[in-house]
Amino acid sequence: MSNNYYLQQGQRLILLVALVAAVLVVSGCESQAAPKTYRVGVLSGLNFVADITDGFKAEMTKLGYVEGQNITYDVQKTDFDMAAYKRILQKFVADKVDLIVVFPTEATLEAKAATQGTDIPVVFTFALIEGMGIVDSVREPGGNITGVRYPGPDVAVKRFEVMRQLVPQAKSMLVPYQKGYPIVVPQLEALRPAAEAAGITLIEVPADNATELEAELQALAQADPGPDAILMIVEPLAVNPDAFVAMGKFAAEHKVPIGGALITVGEYGSIFGINVNNIKIGEQTAPLADKVFKGIPAGTIPVASAESFLQVDYKAAQNQGITVPEGLLNQADEIIR
Repeated sequence: MSNNYYLQQGQRLILLVALVAAVLVVSGCESQAAPKTYRVGVLSGLNFVADITDGFKAEMTKLGYVEGQNITYDVQKTDFDMAAYKRILQKFVADKVDLIVVFPTEATLEAKAATQGTDIPVVFTFALIEGMGIVDSVREPGGNITGVRYPGPDVAVKRFEVMRQLVPQAKSMLVPYQKGYPIVVPQLEALRPAAEAAGITLIEVPADNATELEAELQALAQADPGPDAILMIVEPLAVNPDAFVAMGKFAAEHKVPIGGALITVGEYGSIFGINVNNIKIGEQTAPLADKVFKGIPAGTIPVASAESFLQVDYKAAQNQGITVPEGLLNQADEIIR
């Protein structure tokens, strides 16, 4: 064979080697490409529990998601505003975020509706799921959603039982709540039989806002006998500062304690609270988000449940002439003296 033949074969071999090298270089560059940056839309829908976001982000960092490197957060805050819920969620959907983290219950319902027909997963937290239609079941939530449930009915009954220990002579308890608020229903369904069994009358006071609640309380001020205590259940009205002040004034005038959620506004305060730890429930939410990012469909991830804890404001109770039983103090996770 001629020298030209061997030259041509050599040139072809060189070209082939160069081509293979180029493919390997490109492949190596792709393997070294920057990792995906996850975009998370966070709807913080109730100021009373807004620090849930802090717990969530801190735990995500521990799981390896570093803000500004491989994850970004669009945190939108509002305070029990249905129109704002819809607007914020529409923005998240339009932005095609990788995940929506949302709380509380009503915002979660809106998130579920807003993401229908999309592939955007939703992880809720601080949401009461009983009777809400948020999930199919705790084990198999279904659809594009999972999260951390708030044990609302259980907490309502626990609050009632603690109030009974603090005010053992009580014959009636005033229960204020946001009118038409869906999570109230399963709580009242759990409370009513407990109150009936204890021989205690629940004076239910639904209201749309603080002004309406104040008017309802003024009307009740003429009742004789009046309520022996004010019991706060899980809902947004009573923890609204203006509404709580209205309750505080009524309680001071009628010398009755307020309890359920631990809150102080100005000179008025409650004597105990049973709730979930906002930071911890935020931390519980993070592993669910991590599973979603690892490719597990949200609807197949079992719903987690938050643990409740008891806080007693011993000083406030003493100031109101309430004797706190030693057994209750022993049960308390936190005592404020």
